[in-house]
Amino acid sequence: MKILSATAPEVVQEAHLSEPAAGVLSLPNDADPREVSLDGIHRVDLHFPKFTDGRAYSQAYCLRRRLGFDGEIRATGDVLIDQLVSLSRCGFDVAVLKAGVDASDAQRQFDRYPRFYQADAVHAQAIFS
Repeated sequence: MKILSATAPEVVQEAHLSEPAAGVLSLPNDADPREVSLDGIHRVDLHFPKFTDGRAYSQAYCLRRRLGFDGEIRATGDVLIDQLVSLSRCGFDVAVLKAGVDASDAQRQFDRYPRFYQADAVHAQAIFS
């Protein structure tokens, strides 16, 4: 999973655009991914208004597993380091962290949990099957 700081140049530039970039879909939390067209879309931004709002997890899983979306899925908003492993397992490729959060702290989460028994959005087979 790629981790971006909220102060990364590409993120700051995108935040200042008045119109969405071509090929980028920003999906609201209450939208059903099955009801939007993914034609020409290479990146989907899913927003966490609060870290306790988990609807974007379901949206990412649906995009990856049910719809077969193979583009980038980006987590934005109130994304915590503790969520990164779960985000990755649900199909997110990129997480945008708040300013001041150290990316090396984020990498420790992945080092702590290197593999899982269960299948997930990215690995459809369980490790023991």
